[in-house]
Amino acid sequence: MPSLYTILLALVAAAVAFAAGYFVRKSLAEAKIASAEEQARKIVDEANKVAEARKREIVLEAKEEIIKFRNEVERENKERRAELQRLERRLVQKEETLDRKTEAIEKKEESLNRKENEIEKIKNELSEVYKQQLSELERISGLTSEQARQILLADVEKEIQHEAAKLIKEVEDKAREEADRRAREIVSLAIQRCAADHVAETTVAVIPLPSDEMKGRIIGREGRNIRAFETLTGIDLIIDDTPEAVILSGFDPIRREVARIALEKLIVDGRIHPARIEEMVEKATREVEVQIREAGEQALFETGLHGLHPELVTLLGRLKFRTSYGQNVLKHSIEVAHLAALMAAELGADVQLAKRAGLLHDIGKAVDHEVEGPHVAIGVELAKKYRENSEILHAIAAHHGDEEPKTVVAVLVQAADAISAARPGARRETLENYIKRLQKLEEIAGSFDGVEKCYAIQAGREIRIMVKPDRVDDLGAVRLVREIAKKIESELDYPGQIKVTIIRETRVVDYAR
Repeated sequence: MPSLYTILLALVAAAVAFAAGYFVRKSLAEAKIASAEEQARKIVDEANKVAEARKREIVLEAKEEIIKFRNEVERENKERRAELQRLERRLVQKEETLDRKTEAIEKKEESLNRKENEIEKIKNELSEVYKQQLSELERISGLTSEQARQILLADVEKEIQHEAAKLIKEVEDKAREEADRRAREIVSLAIQRCAADHVAETTVAVIPLPSDEMKGRIIGREGRNIRAFETLTGIDLIIDDTPEAVILSGFDPIRREVARIALEKLIVDGRIHPARIEEMVEKATREVEVQIREAGEQALFETGLHGLHPELVTLLGRLKFRTSYGQNVLKHSIEVAHLAALMAAELGADVQLAKRAGLLHDIGKAVDHEVEGPHVAIGVELAKKYRENSEILHAIAAHHGDEEPKTVVAVLVQAADAISAARPGARRETLENYIKRLQKLEEIAGSFDGVEKCYAIQAGREIRIMVKPDRVDDLGAVRLVREIAKKIESELDYPGQIKVTIIRETRVVDYAR
C-alpha cells in the first residue's frame, strides 16, 4: 500500500495541476475577451468615422439644394417683378391716354353746350318775330293763320298738282332720254377703254404655321413673347384651336401688315424671344415704309401724274393696305382716275385735272383710322394742307354727295367712283349687312301711303313697288317714285345706284256662266 506521504504528494500535485490549469484557462479566456473587445472597439470606431463622413456629405448636399432652390426663387421673383413693372407701365400709358381723351371730350361737350345755348337763343328770337308777323297778318286779313293756310293750300293744290306732275313727267322723260343716251355712250366708252381686275386684293390676317408646336413658342414662357409682340405692334395676336394657324386682329392696316411680316420672319427664323421680336418688328416696319413709298410712286407712274407733294405720295401708298367693302382703295383710286380722265376727254374737259382729282378723291381713307371724322372731310383737309387747287378740293368734297357738284370734274369723279364701286366683283359685304340693307330698302319703300307690296331684287340694286290703284293715280305714281328715291338717297348707304320701279295695275274680272 502506498504510503500516506505518497498519497499526500499525489493530492498536492493534483491540486497544483488543477490550479495551474484553471489559471491558464482563465488567462486564455481573458486574452480572447480583450482581443474581441479591441476588435469591437475598432469596428465601432470605423462605423463612427463612416457615419460622420456620410453625415457631412448629406449636409453638403442639403446646403447645395438649398442654394439652388434659393437661386431659382430669386430668378422667378426677378422675372415677376420685371413683368409687374411692364404691366404697370402699360397701365400708366393707358391711363394717360384715357385722361387725354376725357379732356378732349369735355372740351367738345363745353363747345356743344355753348352752341346749343346760342341756337336756342336764336330760335326763341325767330319764334317771337314769327308770332309778331302772324299777329299782324291776322289783323290785316281778318282770318286766323290756320284758316288762311288751309285756303291757300287747297287752292294751290288744286291748281298746281295736276299741272306740276304733268310738266315734271314731260321734262323728266325728255331729259332722261337725251341724258341716258349721251351718258351711256360716254360711260360705255370709258369702261371699254379702262380694263381692271374683277377682284381686288384684301389684307390677309391669317398666318400659317409649320406645326402646332410653334404656337407654344410664339406664346413664350408665361406669355412673355405674345405680350412683347402685341406691345410692339399694337395688334392683337389670336391663338385658338385653329390647326397650324394664328390670326392677327387690328383696325390699323399698316400695323397689321407690319405684324404679319414680323411674325412670318420670326416663324422662319425660329428664335422667338422679346429681343428678337423687337428686332423683327423694326425690320418689318422699314420694309412696309419702303412698300408704301414704292406703291405711291407706282400709282403716279400708272396714272402719268407728277408734281404731287411727297407726303401725298406716301399717303397714296398707305391706301395699298386699306380696303373698302373688300375693294383695295389704291387700285380703286387708280381706276377712278383713269375713268374720270377718259370721260373728261370725251366731254372736252381738263383730262389731267380729272385724273388728279380721281386719284386723290379717297386720300382721306389713308388716315381715317388715326383722325376723327369722315374720310371726305379728312381728304379735303389733307389736299388743302398740301396746296392742291380749289377744283381738286371741291371734287373730293362732292364725290359722295356731301356737297352739290358745281364743276364738270366733280361730276366726273362722282360718276367714276360709282362705276368703279358698282362693277361686278369690285366690292363685297357680309351676309348680315346685305340682309339688313335689303330689309331697310323694303322698309323705306313700304313707309309711303298707297304702297301695297314692295320687293328688293337684283341684290338690292332694284326695288319694285306695287301700289293700290284706287289710292295712287298715274301722276301720283310719278311723284311717289321721286319721293321714294330721295328718301333712299338720304337714309341708306349703298354702292352704285338703286333703280326704283312703281307698278300700278287695275284688274277687272268677270265670269261667263
